[in-house]
Amino acid sequence: MKVLVASRNAKKVAEMRRILAEHMTTVEVVGLDDVTPYDEPVEDQPTFEGNALLKARAGVAVTGLPTLADDSGLCVDALNGMPGVLSARWSGPPLSSKTGQDDRNNELLLAQLSDVPDERRTAYFTCAVALVLPDGTTRVVDGRMDGRIIREVRGSGGFGYDVLFEADDRPGVTTAELTPDVKDEISHRGKALREIAPVVADLLR
Repeated sequence: MKVLVASRNAKKVAEMRRILAEHMTTVEVVGLDDVTPYDEPVEDQPTFEGNALLKARAGVAVTGLPTLADDSGLCVDALNGMPGVLSARWSGPPLSSKTGQDDRNNELLLAQLSDVPDERRTAYFTCAVALVLPDGTTRVVDGRMDGRIIREVRGSGGFGYDVLFEADDRPGVTTAELTPDVKDEISHRGKALREIAPVVADLLR
């Protein structure tokens, strides 16, 4: 049995594979780079849940595989919850280089928060994970990680805004400085995946 994770982000697929393996040791988890390429839907929904379902339904329709998809983002209190669903393209249309896009997004976020005092730099990561099966069965769960935005980039792990985010559960280090195991334990995606993994395992038995 295979389960498709509808993502080309190798780090995200690996993160999902690690967590799902705790519950699904006999199931092979594959990413979009492991299946025949198809036209991926434009993430134009106003909510994380809507975008996750859009991607999961597209994966099932094309591959016939049970599909997991997530949509996640950073919500900054001082920016009225933005960038939110626009997190990946906060600084403009996607660049060809994912690293370049991340750098540009982080630079813009730092600039927008430059005059915001430390006590008001609170933020949280949120994640919706959708599971869609070939028979139409659908499940969606959410996870959240609270923390704050620091004033300089730190760390080489993770991706996206991890280099600027300190989780309340691990103050003093960014989520880009955490080991994968620790990040999985406290992250928004880790919480959502741990919730949905047993559901996946049960439905696929």
